[in-house]
Amino acid sequence: MSGVEVAGIIVAVFWAILISFLAVALVRLAQVLRATTKLVSEVTDQAVPLLADASSTVRSARTQLDRVDAIASDVQEVTSNASALSSTVATAFGGPLVKVAAFGYGVRKALGKGDAGTAGGVPPKASRRTRNDGGGRTVIVGRTVPAARRRKQKD
Repeated sequence: MSGVEVAGIIVAVFWAILISFLAVALVRLAQVLRATTKLVSEVTDQAVPLLADASSTVRSARTQLDRVDAIASDVQEVTSNASALSSTVATAFGGPLVKVAAFGYGVRKALGKGDAGTAGGVPPKASRRTRNDGGGRTVIVGRTVPAARRRKQKD
């Protein structure tokens, strides 16, 4: 065998090894493609029912929102009717009731049966008691000192 023949055999063996590596790589790539195809089909089989459920849920939510909208408009109408009724009642009965109450108060005052013998909300002089608070100031029980006088007393 000459050198050219040996070189030809080496090249042929190299090409055979290279083609076998490429064949193995192509077989593995085909397996990966089959697995990917199977995975995509399974995901599709599971996703279609999920999308159908989501679609029905969205439709149901829309129906409920339409109902809530109808309820809200009814509540608004009831509120406006109640407001109108309240203003009508206040207009119709408010003035006369105030007049009747004022008349009754005037009659009680005229007959001397006012608020427990008070005149203008001030307790009668007999019920006033005084005490000393220890600081040289006199405290009248039942009386409130105006805020301006309280500030002056504290200073």
